[in-house]
Amino acid sequence: MYSKAAEIIRGAEVFVITAGAGMGVDSGLPDFRGDHGFWQAYPPYARLGLSFVDCANPVHFQHDPSFGWGFYGHRTNLYRDTVPHEGFHIIKKWIERNNADYFVVTSNVDGQFQKAGYDDSRIVEVHGSIHWLQCQTPCSSEIWFNDEVIPVDEISMRARHTPRCGECGEVCRPNILMFGDWSWLPDRTRIQEHRYDRFLETHADRRIAVIEMGAGSAIPTIRATTERIGWNLPHATAIRINPREPDIKAPHISMPCGALEGLQLIDAAMKV
Repeated sequence: MYSKAAEIIRGAEVFVITAGAGMGVDSGLPDFRGDHGFWQAYPPYARLGLSFVDCANPVHFQHDPSFGWGFYGHRTNLYRDTVPHEGFHIIKKWIERNNADYFVVTSNVDGQFQKAGYDDSRIVEVHGSIHWLQCQTPCSSEIWFNDEVIPVDEISMRARHTPRCGECGEVCRPNILMFGDWSWLPDRTRIQEHRYDRFLETHADRRIAVIEMGAGSAIPTIRATTERIGWNLPHATAIRINPREPDIKAPHISMPCGALEGLQLIDAAMKV
């Protein structure tokens, strides 16, 4: 399995990296899979009986901004402080060794690929990014970089500062697609998607290695992206790395382990 994955990596002319929430676990980011995982990461919400879906809702920015920014401000600070794990750099090494082109497609809003040195113009953040802001109304289509300092009381999980829109003065929010969200501004993500579509068109006949990590079936966007490439492009092979849901039909490769472990095992096989 690992030697076959290593063979695919060696021969790849193009890489597509598809990543879900499990990609960040090895960097120490919390696993929000199920209410129990969420409550382990955020005990104050367990005491309130609130799930991840309850908290990740744009209605809070309108009706209770310090609550909304308590949740998203804490996550902003967490992602700013997190150091991407070695797996990010292993993939970069493979890309550079093969002198290959690449694109990242991720459902994560944490900006860890950019922090690890991946080119921002080669990344699609399908649910947006916590590092960009928009008006919660919204009063315009403007999206701007999040350089706000957002202190959060970790007992009450309420923000001591609620960022405001520079145009209308209303509370702003992260440019993230939340649950039940009708006010998300998708323009930044759509520009990324157009770049990605052109990338795939350009490289459709080349040898493509798709490396999928930590993408679950509950929100299947990333898994569907992997499978679409793997089944529709003639020289594409997918490597699915997932400790809980690794299954994918041959000739694609299934690896039942975490992202970092899987990448390390492939890298070791490449040296044999």
